[in-house]
Parts: sequence; structure tokens; C-alpha cells
Amino acid sequence: MSRTDVQVTRPVDLFATVEARHSVRAFEPREVELARLEQILMAANRAPSAGNLQAYEIVVVRAPERRRALARAAHGQAFVADAPVVLVFCADPEQSAERYSRRGAELFAVQDATIAPAYAQLAAAALGLGSTWVGAFDEAAAARVVGGLRPVCLLPLGHPAERPEPSSRRGLGDLVHDERLGSGAVAR
Repeated sequence: MSRTDVQVTRPVDLFATVEARHSVRAFEPREVELARLEQILMAANRAPSAGNLQAYEIVVVRAPERRRALARAAHGQAFVADAPVVLVFCADPEQSAERYSRRGAELFAVQDATIAPAYAQLAAAALGLGSTWVGAFDEAAAARVVGGLRPVCLLPLGHPAERPEPSSRRGLGDLVHDERLGSGAVAR
């Protein structure tokens, strides 16, 4: 797939996209357009990774029976099956271990497989689609659905059938620690 195969949308404000992104767990029954899905996958592909190895795979799950199996693996979270598409981000520990040994296998591949879905979520939000990060699942059951790969994140996505209220967030004073200002202080 080349860049010319996908219609690129107008530039969006990153900070507005971050602010607009919310976890969506109710989806309209219509399909996600292929051009939008490709843009989301291209955004995930642009995510940074350790040594630029991209030690992860993305499995696109559209078939209803496979989405239902993922929902069962996700401890019965039905919205996983209700989404028209689920992206399953899987770590490739062996690929990362070739360059980074044990730390690559145990950490870097997992980090790679978590940075990419964050980019995908922002791209989905920028395109007017909803998604939610699902990390609560039986890894072995989800792996059976995706051919034995090591799943790290399920990302159900589609046209939102809800507009969730923003969730509360920790204040920066509780989150950010600046050695110049002391613990709990935010640089201004």
C-alpha cells in the first residue's frame, strides 16, 4: 500500500484531538471505511519503536465470530464484539531480542506494541471514529484468535454510537515531578 492509495484528510490540531479522544464502548453497526482504516494503520506504523525495529504485529479482526472470541477472551466485554473492527497489537519479543537480548524481549517489544495503538487511537479520534484500549483479557485465549502471536492490546474501533463525557484526570501537581521544584511541583 502506498501513500497515494489513501486520501489524506486535512491537518488536525493535535491538542484538540488529544482532548477529544475518549473511550468509546458503543459503536454504530456500520463498517469502518477502508481509507480510514488504512490511515489509522499508517499512523500506528509511524509510532516510534526501540531501534526502529517495530517489534510488533497488528492483526485486523473483522469477522464477527473472531470478534466474539476476542470479547470472550476479554472477560465478556461485549463491546469488543460489537465494534466492526478490532485491531490486535501483538509484541514480537524474538525480533527485539535479536538486538536487545532479554530486555528487548521482555520490555522493548511490549513497549513497541503499546506505543503503536496509542498512535492508532489518536488517528481514529482525528478521523471521527471511536475506540477504547482493552488490556484486560486472557492472553492465551486472545492469542488463539490471532494465530499464536503475543497480544498486548485490543483496540475495538468504529463509528461511535455514544459521546462519553470526559473522565477526570489527575492534576499535573500530582502527576509531574520536577527535580528543580521538588516532588509534586509543576514547572511554570
